[in-house]
Amino acid sequence: MAHKNSNISNFQRFFSYPLQGLITHIFFWLFAALSIDKASAFGARIGRWIGPKLSVTRRARKNLERAFPEKNTAEIDGIIGDMWENLGRSVAEVPHIHNIRPGSERLEVVGLENGLALKNDDKPGQFFTAHVGNWEVAMLLARAMDLDMMCVYRAPDNPWVDRIFTRARRGFQGELVRKGPEGARKLTAFMRKGGHAAMLVDQKMNDGIAVPFFGRDAMTAPALAQFCLRYDAPAVPVRLERLHGAYFRMTFYPQLDIVKTSDRHADILAIMTNVNAIMEGWIRERPAQWLWVHRRWPD
Repeated sequence: MAHKNSNISNFQRFFSYPLQGLITHIFFWLFAALSIDKASAFGARIGRWIGPKLSVTRRARKNLERAFPEKNTAEIDGIIGDMWENLGRSVAEVPHIHNIRPGSERLEVVGLENGLALKNDDKPGQFFTAHVGNWEVAMLLARAMDLDMMCVYRAPDNPWVDRIFTRARRGFQGELVRKGPEGARKLTAFMRKGGHAAMLVDQKMNDGIAVPFFGRDAMTAPALAQFCLRYDAPAVPVRLERLHGAYFRMTFYPQLDIVKTSDRHADILAIMTNVNAIMEGWIRERPAQWLWVHRRWPD
């Protein structure tokens, strides 16, 4: 059995991963050769054509039916098609993100004062968002504030693909560290020294805590709440919306109201319940702009 697993690993390492990487590089340079608007429109057509045919669409449908029991089949189908279009656009826009200027016609910025309030307060700070709109564009939040930050990200299993996204994220002002024990240590040390972090907090974390999300418990990473309490680090929600085509709005909301009690576990749960409720509100308003294919809840 061990030999079989080793063969699978070698197949991925020497054939499957390089092939996927080659295809990713071809599409990256193809989209890069187009203008952002043409790339986005081309990606939209590809996403809407291929996405609904993929097996993960079944998971998206199940998640949507549970989150929106009041919606009929036609409405669910519409959201799924729009979701894949948004994802196709987001992938095709990746080569162009580093050229987007916050505050321009391409990327409207609202509530920037809420973010800047954390810049010079002599405390560590946190900015959290979700996989909504084009979340790669949300990484420009550091550039919008002209603030060096740290972001922990989940690297693709395929290192060839990871290199493409690392190249694309050069628009982020600060350090990107891979998710894992080493990344957690780096982030903790950075926060301890008064640094500022950007986090995507809507993914499942198996060893997290159960927090309500669309009326069902979802395993949620508690790090943001832990930093709030341990380092007195304010947390500001940042929403990225696709307005139309490759035009976006980035909104900085007022920082969370953190209440400390003698029960730390209850405080963490209260903070993360608030965080999930904020993200749920964003998603309910624009459901097609969230990635419903995530395995966010237990089956």
